Amino acid sequence: MKLISCALIAGLVALYFMDIAFRINPFNWEMLTHSAIRFVLGFLLLGIGVFHAHTLKLKSALIVALVLVLADDIVDYFRNVNSFSFEVMIHSVFILFWGALVGFLFMRNLNKNSLEQK
Repeated sequence: MKLISCALIAGLVALYFMDIAFRINPFNWEMLTHSAIRFVLGFLLLGIGVFHAHTLKLKSALIVALVLVLADDIVDYFRNVNSFSFEVMIHSVFILFWGALVGFLFMRNLNKNSLEQK
């Protein structure tokens, strides 16, 4: 659990500095929604599906994640929300891989605890 907490805190600190450097406001509804979608995609698809359970291949999981992220950006385009910039893309990729790391560590910790209880 300590490793998961360290990964979450280190990711939040890095995200804070990234938001300051790119002048991104992370607390409006658009960025909260984008960040949540990308974190959950990284957590479930990459962290659990690819790196831990090995139920998905990395290439297919990245394609599914890319399609879902692009669908989110296309919906924003039709809603006239301008969130397609280089800084936001770097921000999104960071959150996606941060979610993957936390998902992998979470499942590893969950399996380790279940093995210790048996």
